[in-house]
Amino acid sequence: MQTEKIKFKNLEKWEGMLAKCIRCGYCYEHCPMFKFTRWESDAPRGKNILAHGLLTGEVELTTEIAEKSFSCFFCKRCEAACSSGVQITDIMLDLRRDLVELGYKGPGTTSITARSCARCLQCVRACPHDARDFVDGEGIVVDPVKCKSCGICVEICPIEAITIPLSFGTDTAEMDRRATEFLQSHTSAKAIVFACNWSYHSDIQNSKLPESETHDKEYEILVNLCGGRLDKNLLLTPFLNQAWGVLVGVCPDGECTHDGNVAAQKRVTKMKQTLESLDINPERIHLVQIPRGDKQLFQAEIDTFMEKLNQMGPIR
Repeated sequence: MQTEKIKFKNLEKWEGMLAKCIRCGYCYEHCPMFKFTRWESDAPRGKNILAHGLLTGEVELTTEIAEKSFSCFFCKRCEAACSSGVQITDIMLDLRRDLVELGYKGPGTTSITARSCARCLQCVRACPHDARDFVDGEGIVVDPVKCKSCGICVEICPIEAITIPLSFGTDTAEMDRRATEFLQSHTSAKAIVFACNWSYHSDIQNSKLPESETHDKEYEILVNLCGGRLDKNLLLTPFLNQAWGVLVGVCPDGECTHDGNVAAQKRVTKMKQTLESLDINPERIHLVQIPRGDKQLFQAEIDTFMEKLNQMGPIR
């Protein structure tokens, strides 16, 4: 318990909204963080409870509690699933404003830049949220309130000097590992489907099918945070592991929060050119635009792509 109640001037206007949460838990099954850690404190419901506790003084403000508040990918799946209409992302943003004023800055999922930064400023120009700036004497500085953890800066850095400290399994290395593991362990594996978290609405994940029912899967869907984070090496990984093809799902033009779909389209186009130069059918990699949450359309696109791959056969 706190001996002195801390004033959260930005958070206090959400007191009524925080009380609307009925603890149903619909939100957490759509949260990429909860899916990765399975910790209640990483779920939107848990963060709502922590925020309410900070506001009332029932929860002590610590570095660990603040870190939870700086960890969010802003996919807003929690808000779409919330039966009470709690605006949890806006609440977290105002809590971040208060925490910054109190001397806490995460980083959580906020991107950070190493001292090895070449100061080319590509990340500053590419950031769709104006969260990055160059400050003389300090280098690249990131605003933890403006940063939406989209990771576009991570992929655009030419010397890999930018990282997201808490990636919750969404970093390129983890996606690469999971793609490789699937292709090497499933006898019928043929394709990897990279699905944007914003346009792909995944099913409830509490239960899983027995391995005996899933070992013959032809494709694996890997949900990433934004199509803009799919670099050329990650797109190439499936082909290096005998995949027949790669499907990339992104948001439609004008609907991508980070303009990552544009970056993804450019990388897919370049990968098509690379495949063609190797005398491989460029149609083995394909990009589709899926409206937010339209899983039926996405499944139809996957089925069509797999049918085309089966007609082409394996790469020889």
